[in-house]
Amino acid sequence: MNFSLYLEIIYKEMVNMIEEKSWKQFSDSGLFWLMNTTLHTFGWSLVKEVEKIDGEEVIVRVYPARVKFRGFTQDINTDGYIKVSKYLKDNIEELNKEANE
Repeated sequence: MNFSLYLEIIYKEMVNMIEEKSWKQFSDSGLFWLMNTTLHTFGWSLVKEVEKIDGEEVIVRVYPARVKFRGFTQDINTDGYIKVSKYLKDNIEELNKEANE
């Protein structure tokens, strides 16, 4: 098998392993908050800009930024833990299956 054919096969397999999600889905799952809890350690954060469009909050831009603050309020952390726990509860079987494939 030639190398370019090998790369093409690998690429096709990888594409099948990727499912694009929206920033809203990422944020609603609590993973946006979770990633920022780690990034804050290094003085970084993912920032999301939200606008109301037709009465609904829509994430219109996301970018990395240097920040001078660390951590979140207790209420934000509690909400984040609840969201991540729900995400895990709702997706644990699929996550376990993928990890063992």
